[in-house]
Amino acid sequence: MMIVWNDLTTVPVLIGGVCAEGIQPSRAPQGLDDALDALLHRRRQPLTPAEEQRRLAARDMLRNGRYKPTGRGKPASEYLVRAAASAERTFPRINGPVDVGNYISLKTVLPLSLWDYDRANASGYRFRLGHADESYAFNAGGQRIALHDLVVGCALRAEQDLGTPIVNPVKDSMATKITPETTRVAAAIYAPQTVISPDELQSLCATMAEWLSHCGEQVTVTYDVAPPGTRVEV
Repeated sequence: MMIVWNDLTTVPVLIGGVCAEGIQPSRAPQGLDDALDALLHRRRQPLTPAEEQRRLAARDMLRNGRYKPTGRGKPASEYLVRAAASAERTFPRINGPVDVGNYISLKTVLPLSLWDYDRANASGYRFRLGHADESYAFNAGGQRIALHDLVVGCALRAEQDLGTPIVNPVKDSMATKITPETTRVAAAIYAPQTVISPDELQSLCATMAEWLSHCGEQVTVTYDVAPPGTRVEV
């Protein structure tokens, strides 16, 4: 169970929270490879008009203050779509939970974050815009992403705390990435309210939770949707 605060009151972003306990990262859900292969084949074709509208809306939800979702600052979902469309690349398989996240993001054309619940060591997670002095390392080489005005998910240690940024729709923090020892994962699906309703996002969360429930022998999953300015227990 986790608490998700959506403090993005000036940004029309729904946060779909998913939590799974009892995960075995080395275990991929039965049928995921076939589902991903079929989706990769579909992604070699141009996006449908509805998918293109969703892609643009996902970009627009990151267009806040000084942050511009261009170049390397685009939503991570766009990189997945590009990788899937390239005949020159083999789409990577990482581990069960990460592959589930990639499948959901590639299918919906929406960015999402996935992290190790225990490594985050948080009582809850607050989603807000990043401050001017905030950044974190996103890969093993120590490269950092500036978070000023970017939508970020923050690990909370106290209810009044602004939190420590650990994830965002572009690149997640190296500090809380999934490892072979991970047993609990949390995820956030970032959905623009302009094209997706809370009920639609709830359904997407249920689909992701169902796939994650097969990433282990006894996995418990919970999920819910937090509109802007609300708090939910997931």
